Formats: sequence, C-alpha cells, structure tokens
Amino acid sequence: MPTAARAVSGSETRVNTPPLTLSRLARFWLPLQATWLMMAVEGPFLAMFIARMDAPKVNLAAYGVAYSFAIISEAPVIMMMSASTALVDGRPAYRALRRFAHTLSAALTLGVGLALLTPAMDWVLSGLLGLDAHVADLTDTALWLLVPWPAAIGYRRFYQGILIRAGLTRRVAWGTVVRLVTMATAATVAATNGMAGVLVGSVALSSGVCAEAVATRFMARAAVRDLAETSSSDQDLSWRGLSSFYWPLALTSTISLAVHPMVTFFMGRAQAPLESLATLPVLNALIFVFRTPALAYQEVVIATLGEDRRHLPQVLRFAGLLAVGATVPLVVIAWSPLWRVWFETISGLSPELAAYTMWPVRILSLMPALSLLLNLERSLLVHGRRTPPITMASVVEVVGIAGCLAVGVLWLDAVGVTVAAVAYLVGRVLANVTLARPALAIIRARGRNITE
Repeated sequence: MPTAARAVSGSETRVNTPPLTLSRLARFWLPLQATWLMMAVEGPFLAMFIARMDAPKVNLAAYGVAYSFAIISEAPVIMMMSASTALVDGRPAYRALRRFAHTLSAALTLGVGLALLTPAMDWVLSGLLGLDAHVADLTDTALWLLVPWPAAIGYRRFYQGILIRAGLTRRVAWGTVVRLVTMATAATVAATNGMAGVLVGSVALSSGVCAEAVATRFMARAAVRDLAETSSSDQDLSWRGLSSFYWPLALTSTISLAVHPMVTFFMGRAQAPLESLATLPVLNALIFVFRTPALAYQEVVIATLGEDRRHLPQVLRFAGLLAVGATVPLVVIAWSPLWRVWFETISGLSPELAAYTMWPVRILSLMPALSLLLNLERSLLVHGRRTPPITMASVVEVVGIAGCLAVGVLWLDAVGVTVAAVAYLVGRVLANVTLARPALAIIRARGRNITE
C-alpha cells in the first residue's frame, strides 16, 4: 500500500502516522461523495428522459418496477466494497475474496436469467403486483436488458474497495464518470431508435454499469500489483471464514433492498396506484441525492478509523458536519416552493403527478441525517468485525416498513406514495435504535484499549 494511503488508513505505526485532521478526512471522502452524487444523477436523468417520451406514466411505472427488481438482484454483492476495503490487506486475501466475490456474482446473474425463463415472473408481475398487461410486458422486457446488472455490480465494487483501501478514491470517481457518459450515450442512441421509455432506461443502466466495471478493473491494476508485495494479516481466509464475515453483510443488503419490491407490491393496492408507482422513483431519486454523503462515508470510516479506533473523535465530528450539510438543504427544498420547481420543472412531472410528492418529500426530509447515523454505526461494526448486529437492524427496519405499509394501505386506504414515505422514515429510526447499543459497545471498547 502506498505511504500516503497507509497514513490515511492508519495501518502504519502511531509514530509515523500524521494526525487525521478534518481536512484530510474531507479530501479522502470527497471523491467518493462525487462518485455517489454522480450515481444519484442517473436516477433523475433517466426519469426526466422517460417523462419526456411517449406514454410517460406507463413507462415510469414500468421503469420503477424493473429498477426495484434490479436492485434486489444486486443486493447480495452490494456490500462487497466494504468487505474488500476491510479485508484485502495482501495477495492471499485478494485472491480469496476475489474468488468468493466472482462466484457469488456469477450465481446471482445465472439466477436472474433462470427466473425470467419461468412462468413465475409473469405471476409475480401480473398476479402478485397486480400490474396491467401492458406495464407487465414492458417490465418483463426491461428485466431481460438488466440481466448483466448483478455481475457487473459485484465485479466493480470488489475492485472499488481495493482502490479505497489503497487511498485511490479519485479513481473510483473517474469510473463513475465513465458510467455516466456511457449511460447518456446509450440512452440517446436507444431513444433515437424508437425504443419505449422504460427500455431506454434499462439499456442505459446496463451499458453504464458494465463500462464502469471494466474501467474500475483497469484503474485498479497498480493497486493489485502492490498487493503482491504484501502478505495478509492474521485473518481467516477460508471460504467458511469469509462467509461468516460476509453473509451478515449480504443478508443486510438483501433484506434492505427487498424493501423496493415490497413497497411496489403495496403501491399496486393503495389509493392512486399508478400515480404512486410513477412518482415514487422520482421522489426516491431526490432523497438519494441527499443520502449520498452517508453512503460515501461508510467506506471512509472503515479505511481511516485506524488501530484501536484511535481516529474515532475526528470520524464522529466529520459525521456531524455531513449530517447537517446533507439534511438542511433537503429540508429547505421540501418545505418551500422549491419542491414544485424540482418535481415539475426539473423532473418533468405534470402538476397533477407532482402534487402527490408534496407531503412525502416533507416526511422524508430527515432521512439524510438518519442515514448518516446508520452508516456510521454499520462501519464501526464492520471495522470491529461484528457484522451480525447489522443484519438484525435491517430485519427490524424492514419489519417496521412492512407494518406501516400494511396499516396505511390495507387499513387506512391512504395514498400509496405517502404511506411509503412514512414507512421509510419509521423503519430507518428503528434501525438506528437497534444498532445504537452494539455501536456504543465498540466505542467503549476503544476507550478501554487506549487506557490500557
């Protein structure tokens, strides 16, 4: 690992490691924030693209459903970046986790393809979700275009973790630039060839993520070569050892991302179902923009916390600054006329559809701060190799969301997108409360280690 990267990650001795200041943390975090912010742009960009094409309501609804299934298909590999950031400290660890990651990614992609070949998918779309025939057909075709998605995600997140551990966070951001340029080009070409809006979105997503995976591997080649000069620290690199560390993380992301199809199921049975399905992706895209500081910070904490978590005070102070910086702008947008500017002028929704977003965006205006706290708690536990509590928190969050959806949709017969917003907020609060005790235990253990 290069000297500069070791200085940031805290893997050198205390004598040689310069102080981890807030400015150094910011420089390490900023390229990852740019990466997530660019990824956040793709959702609004494609939604705006589809909203301005023929039959926007139907295509936005189909795109929202297809994207939900794509997200759940990538769920088991989404934490691979955290795993490689935490574990790949030498050539043996690189080879062991690479084999583990590639096997998991291939199995997921094969599973998606087989699922689409069976009549079960028709039953899920038409029977379980209650989509009309046209929306169901568009969604099925879009899912075929998204088959490469899980393999590409797993591949590039594994190598992104290696880049982060090596301190090469700017290269992660450049990979996302490749993704966005490829996505915009593919969307333009597909649209000019007369494809339906949802298919344009699916082609763009698949093309972009595959290009990013190739670019990330290319940019990680020097970091991979450096690993040949180091041997792994004392950790269990067997399949069983890696599984015991990673499966709680995989279950966490799978359970969390399973929320998307679950919400879609309830939207189809709520008041104003088509309007809710059409506006929810646009609403989620805006909230995601302001959640990106939290998502970027998780790997930063893992990489910079240092031995005995000695950089914890700086990490906590920086987390507080990010929480305020991400939450205040969203609150301003949500509680001012700017919400109409975003959803009507920028996102391209009609005034009728945009009206459905007013209260949901206000309800979710505290999500950036809650997400920052949750990702901080998760990263502390990953750094401390205590991953099972993370899974438990995700279970609690999903149960809370499901309960709110059931009450709001089946009992109160409320508007679907509003019920979804309340459910997301309640679930995130419950997850934070669940992780509070184990995260505080990690912090107290840090204090004891310093004293000793």
